[in-house]
Amino acid sequence: MRRPISILSIALVAGLAFMTVSCERPTEPANPNSPPDTRLANIPKDSSTVFALATLFWDGGDYDGYITHYQYRYFTSHLLPGAATWTIFDSTAWKDTTGSTVTIPFNSTDSLNKQVFYVRAVDNDGNVDSTPAQKLLYTTRTAPPITKLLFPAKNSSVLVAQQITDWWNGVNLVFTARDQAKEGAIVEYAWAVDGRPYHWVKDTSVFVSPSEFNAPLNGPHTIKVISRNNTNLVDPVGDSARVALVVPSFDRQVLVIDETDEFNSPFVTMGVTDAVVDSFYAEVFPGCDQWDFKTRGMPPRDVLARYKLLVWHADDVPVSKPHKISDPANIAVFTDYLKVGGKFLMSGWRILKSFAYTKNFPFAFPPGTFVHDYLHIYTVDETDVVGDCTGGRGLRGFTDFSVDSVKLALFPYSGKLGWVNLIIKTAGFTDFLYIYKNLDDSQYPTYRGRPIAIRYYGTVYDAVVLGFPMYFIRKEEAKVMAQQILQSLQVN
Repeated sequence: MRRPISILSIALVAGLAFMTVSCERPTEPANPNSPPDTRLANIPKDSSTVFALATLFWDGGDYDGYITHYQYRYFTSHLLPGAATWTIFDSTAWKDTTGSTVTIPFNSTDSLNKQVFYVRAVDNDGNVDSTPAQKLLYTTRTAPPITKLLFPAKNSSVLVAQQITDWWNGVNLVFTARDQAKEGAIVEYAWAVDGRPYHWVKDTSVFVSPSEFNAPLNGPHTIKVISRNNTNLVDPVGDSARVALVVPSFDRQVLVIDETDEFNSPFVTMGVTDAVVDSFYAEVFPGCDQWDFKTRGMPPRDVLARYKLLVWHADDVPVSKPHKISDPANIAVFTDYLKVGGKFLMSGWRILKSFAYTKNFPFAFPPGTFVHDYLHIYTVDETDVVGDCTGGRGLRGFTDFSVDSVKLALFPYSGKLGWVNLIIKTAGFTDFLYIYKNLDDSQYPTYRGRPIAIRYYGTVYDAVVLGFPMYFIRKEEAKVMAQQILQSLQVN
């Protein structure tokens, strides 16, 4: 039996149907995506005249997203001659950046330059600010920097090796530059050799490998340097030098450099002339070439490059000034020679004292000095002025020698040497060749047995230092000494 449908049930169904139909309303269309906006800071102020290197700041916003990056560009305009009309001279393409500041070297080749800078934001949907922020500035003319090559000098000779060693780092170039604008600054330098491409560097001193030069290495070469300033201007001229690179030939044996001053003691007192001293060394080093430092100055580098061994002697007692061997300019020449494989013998009266003439002895030569770094001698002392040294006892196969008492038969020497340099402390790879001898009844017994000569064994060069003047050794014994030193240095 069917139940009749109640009036209440029909009413409920009808109500639900009405509610369902009434809730299905159409939605509003989505809002269109809005582009971002960009704002420039008022630094520097609009329409102000500034230096060509200017820094600008900005920010941006996006109401329905976020900023992913910015784009900027600028236009440079010049005034037409005889008119008040600006015409575009230069412009850049849009450049991307994620930052909110940029420093721009504006193109500023005219006396007054109009710069219009634009920046626009880009949002996460790729929308671009359609009205970029802009700033109007004026800049005055900037000039390129001026570069100067300081070393090597024009038309100079530079000693070089065929390859880099632990002593020779390459051809040293030293340069500088200045900017012509008050607010300008040098940001980069470049060097080139023999017309090859430039190498940009931050330092003002570089070492150039011999492989950078055109072959042959031995001979004339051209070095050029330029620079760039903080407005991105490059020196269009630069500076250059034509130099002669000299690979040592070492085709001759010995060059004796005579620094002995016969107008000093004891030569002036004994009436010994330059010719007598020259004759002595000609016999001690037979076949040598001689160079008179007093009349000719320091031998040029290309001359030194021919000799396997340089012998420097300064046999007089220096009075008010040290021996010239200690002059920094002369040291620079010696070090250049040694770094490319030369050999060196030095002797003289107070010869090591000359490198620290105003210092009290004993003296420790600090790192960075010629004696410390190149001769490998650390600490030196000096005997009294009163003659006491009668000779030296040879070590490691070297023969004993005696002082020539006839040459020193005057006060305060009494036939013996005074002011002998005692070598107290040395670096590695050195040997003592002679030690101090005096009489058994000497008033200076502590000098006895102290080293007075040293031999350095180097990877590139060798050196011998005698802490006494060789001229005052008995000639025949000096000949033996010289031959043994030549044999040790393998100069034959």
